[in-house]
Amino acid sequence: MKIAVSGGGTGGHIYPALALIREIQKGNKDAEFLYIGTKNGLESKIVPREDIPFKSIYITGFKRKLSFENVKTVMRFVKGVRDSKRILKEFQPDVVIGTGGYVCGPVVYAAAKLKIPTIIHEQNSVPGLTNKFLSRYVNKVAICFEEAKEYFPEHKIAFTGNPRASEVLGKDGVKGRLSAGLSTTMPAVLIFGGSRGARPINEAVVKALPELAGKPYQVLYVTGDVHFEAVKKEVDLVGNPKNVVIKPFIHNMPEVLAGIDLVVSRAGATTLAEITSLGIPSILIPSPYVTNNHQEKNARSLGDQGAAVVLLEKDLTSSSLISQMDLILLDKETLKEMKHKSKTMGVPDSADRLYKLIEEVLREKQR
Repeated sequence: MKIAVSGGGTGGHIYPALALIREIQKGNKDAEFLYIGTKNGLESKIVPREDIPFKSIYITGFKRKLSFENVKTVMRFVKGVRDSKRILKEFQPDVVIGTGGYVCGPVVYAAAKLKIPTIIHEQNSVPGLTNKFLSRYVNKVAICFEEAKEYFPEHKIAFTGNPRASEVLGKDGVKGRLSAGLSTTMPAVLIFGGSRGARPINEAVVKALPELAGKPYQVLYVTGDVHFEAVKKEVDLVGNPKNVVIKPFIHNMPEVLAGIDLVVSRAGATTLAEITSLGIPSILIPSPYVTNNHQEKNARSLGDQGAAVVLLEKDLTSSSLISQMDLILLDKETLKEMKHKSKTMGVPDSADRLYKLIEEVLREKQR
């Protein structure tokens, strides 16, 4: 089987693709993969490190306001389709999968025009422009939130969940805690603002440090590489409590998550897939700066089920953050109930579901 995958721009589009590739490789050693991304995107750095063949095209996203730049984008799209057709004809994939980001536009569209079976994977509750456009041409649309159904043709939809949910299972939580410098006996909360960090979250946590020093739980606080030095200077002024471990980045996140009792984070789709798969309660602070405010809608889907507390950025302070952490971590019944609710929302077999969808699309082609 030969599979071409395209997705880029953010880790939320790239990591699900890599998780799917790794899952397929486990059961099909002969499977061949080609990843098509952009030369300057995050995928150009991450994918080659995974020893996956990588090809690039040049494309940019549409501006939401009327702009001459959009005329250039249309021209780039046309060229991107032409380049994608050339790459796909050379590789001759059995199926093409798009996991999000504007690079998927020309790649998946080109595949559809070449009559190659196609699938798009939508991680969020509200899809972006690219997947809305592509849904008219692809064979199937894989979704992770029931709320996404209304945006796509009903007969194409398949609920698969996010492949990252499968990858975090079976990890050693004790080993994860020790690797992060945490105690194995105290309850632990992980606070992070995504791979690049989030300034409002950092500001609230730094102001909370003096009060956190007296809590009967520990905190792993991940600042993001970009913010680490600035945070470190502020921490030097207020002091670093013994029960708070501060790091710029976590490279073994699945392993660390396995040892965590509560997560405080943004509401990116990949993060939510991971924590619900493991049954971890969360305090979600959705980014208000994303397209269609989709993070708040992602967060509400967990909050409405009792698996998370939604704390809007405008309401985020050191006091409101500590208050919510105390309400969950210091009440055993609340913690237990939220863990159960989170677990019921998880889709631990998501990678397998997506793989079965690929097989279904290939069978339909053979009919």
